[in-house]
Amino acid sequence: MARRRKTDSPLPAAAPRLRLDKWLWAARLFRTRSRAKQAIHGGKVHISGRSRPSPSSEVAVGDVLRVRQGHDLRELVVKALSDQRQGAPEAALLYEETEDSLQARQAVSEARRLNRLSWLAGTRPDKRERRERLRLKYGRKDA
Repeated sequence: MARRRKTDSPLPAAAPRLRLDKWLWAARLFRTRSRAKQAIHGGKVHISGRSRPSPSSEVAVGDVLRVRQGHDLRELVVKALSDQRQGAPEAALLYEETEDSLQARQAVSEARRLNRLSWLAGTRPDKRERRERLRLKYGRKDA
């Protein structure tokens, strides 16, 4: 009786898949796999509408990822898989950011820039304005 190898399976080969934390690390979205794992557990990463994936969730080509990094929310389409971390130009080939995501990030960035400039405009704040700014910044009522 001949033994069948795994490669001789009559079923079609499954599409290649990769762990989510490993792909995020290889795509240089996070510096370490540990940070990628923390972001996933913190709800900062979503795969194709799934609300709370785990670091071991699998990513396939064509999946849409929503990744929040700081103030930015990026919507990425997975173009290729890699489990090795390479240079930034090669890592950028692993995904493509959607046009809507790019426009939204630019709009938020511009709003932050204008908001930062508004604090610098005008004169030095008086006591009341200073307390309002501290209240906005820290959420304290006794400031």
